[in-house]
Amino acid sequence: MSNFKELAAAVLEGDDENVQAITRQLINAGTAPLEIVNKGLLAGMDIVAPKFKAGEMFIPEVMMSAKALAEGMKLVKPLLSADDSADVSTFLMGTVKGDLHDIGKNLVVMIVESGGFNVVDLGIDVAPEQFVAAIKEHKPHIVGMCALLTTTMMGMKDTIELITEAGLRDSVKILVGGAPLYPEFAEKIGADGYCVDAVACKEMATAMVAKN
Repeated sequence: MSNFKELAAAVLEGDDENVQAITRQLINAGTAPLEIVNKGLLAGMDIVAPKFKAGEMFIPEVMMSAKALAEGMKLVKPLLSADDSADVSTFLMGTVKGDLHDIGKNLVVMIVESGGFNVVDLGIDVAPEQFVAAIKEHKPHIVGMCALLTTTMMGMKDTIELITEAGLRDSVKILVGGAPLYPEFAEKIGADGYCVDAVACKEMATAMVAKN
């Protein structure tokens, strides 16, 4: 009989097929879906995060682990009860207007999802108006914005200003990140936090939700 440790190890190794097989075995054995998520799938990513921060794993490996996690989540999500789903916080993510880079954004989406968040991915080149519309529609707890170009950094400021004008600023926490950013810039434009990488983003988002 497969156990949670084997599932976590399969996630760590980025083994899609094994993750699916073990997840199915646990489901068929009558294991509670939320236990499969927390003790197996997410436990695997909890090993990945510190290894990534320590330089023992690199972005391609982390993305493989996150993809394996996603394969397991596909099987478990339909089985989660309404009560389980109600406890999940929503994270809205997008690359700001004028910026077409998506590798960093995709990594953030995967890592934040591994933290148990429901992530709404708005994609790339997202205008301030699109962020505002998405906040109204999805009512996220946290909004994440990224940029890879110095020329698109100010799109974050424009977006935060429009969110404020729409009367939505107090309802969300805003995290920003990307290669050209730095903590002082994040503070200057009114963001709630600067994330140096995807793992930091997950950690900050988790801490913010825990305070509410």
